[in-house]
Amino acid sequence: MSKLVLASGNAGKLREFASLFATHFAEQNIELISQKELSVEEAEETGLSFVENAILKARNACAQTGLPALADDSGLEVDALQGAPGIYSARYASADDGFGSGDAANNAKLLAALADVPEAARTARFQCVLVYMRHAADPTPQVFQGSWEGRILTVPEGTDGFGYDPLFFVPSEGCAAASLSKERKNQLSHRGQAIQQLLARWQA
Repeated sequence: MSKLVLASGNAGKLREFASLFATHFAEQNIELISQKELSVEEAEETGLSFVENAILKARNACAQTGLPALADDSGLEVDALQGAPGIYSARYASADDGFGSGDAANNAKLLAALADVPEAARTARFQCVLVYMRHAADPTPQVFQGSWEGRILTVPEGTDGFGYDPLFFVPSEGCAAASLSKERKNQLSHRGQAIQQLLARWQA
């Protein structure tokens, strides 16, 4: 069985990847391993775009393990905030601004930033860029991208998902992403879209 490193320590992402890839990887005899299991030190996300950061993370995992790697960089773009939090979505809030850190703090800071923004202007989208690299010196990383349109609620809704899911309203479903079943979210989401592209075009 060949091994593929997922260049992420995010438990929520790992669950989604494992669910979405389960059938495909079983057919291809591929084992998906979190970089945490291999004691990979996380890459510094110094890129200025989702693509740059995903490449940095994939290359770092390849270099430290000698295995092919799959990395994603994803985040929330809010139009009223000129695209913020964007590539800083996971670390949007901090102790310095009084919110602390983590998902709840990020959501609280986002609500505060949009406190005076009317519903019609709260449009947003999740972006996901996936990068697959065969080795650390791979000159042609394979890049896949998905986007999921919605808007930001004024209060959290739902108990599933992670990150900004409780605040991300999905118009086609009439609810927040955190109220969707795992299966439905995987069909619609930015990450699900990017993974479907990868499965259709991936060259291992």
